[in-house]
Amino acid sequence: MQILYKEARNMTTEEEEEEKRLSEIIRDYIELESPNPTCYFSWKSLEDPHTNYNLSLQEILENVTVSEAEIMGKILFYLGDLEPTEKLKKWIVMRLGVDLYEASLCATSWVTTSRCPSVFKFTDEYEYIEVMIKKDEENRGSTEERLIVDIDFRSQFELARPTPTYETLSNSLPSVFVGNEEKLEKIITLLCSAAKESLRERGLHIPPWRKLSYMHSKWLSKNCKKVSFSELDTIL
Repeated sequence: MQILYKEARNMTTEEEEEEKRLSEIIRDYIELESPNPTCYFSWKSLEDPHTNYNLSLQEILENVTVSEAEIMGKILFYLGDLEPTEKLKKWIVMRLGVDLYEASLCATSWVTTSRCPSVFKFTDEYEYIEVMIKKDEENRGSTEERLIVDIDFRSQFELARPTPTYETLSNSLPSVFVGNEEKLEKIITLLCSAAKESLRERGLHIPPWRKLSYMHSKWLSKNCKKVSFSELDTIL
């Protein structure tokens, strides 16, 4: 499948209208998501005098690439037309494929061991969307950027009885995430550290599903089965 790469070119009137509509969708999404109606690329920090978690998260989220902004616009555009169903991720992959993006549905699985109250193992699974963007870089030739898309991102970090600091932090996460592995790993590390602190302040044990290794495995597990756009067309 051809990978879409946006090059500088003269756009038609129809394309200009689509760009304008995508910009409006992103702006509306930002105003709905953000605790303060400020730009996604320049959020005001929800600073806490006792921690720099919010400031660190702000810095991570503000670092947005052109490819991330492009895919975010597409995802929000699709979500405006699609009804929430259990096949929503599959339909988004289909729409991305129709728009000539190299998209896949990724299903990760991993084994978690718990020692409280006794040693036992359980297998867990998770699904997200992967988009590969082709980039032509000077002196490096053609490269690919792997973007991870999660349309239910914020809820993955929810805690029972969170401290006010953690609740503010987790509420600052976008419900729709688009980013590369490096950005995602920074967010996971930051939120897991804050979750650990929140649980300890509440006198609660850290459950296996809120530990760094578990959260890391959701999106970055090596045990990942990919289903491409062309393959989805045969199973939907």
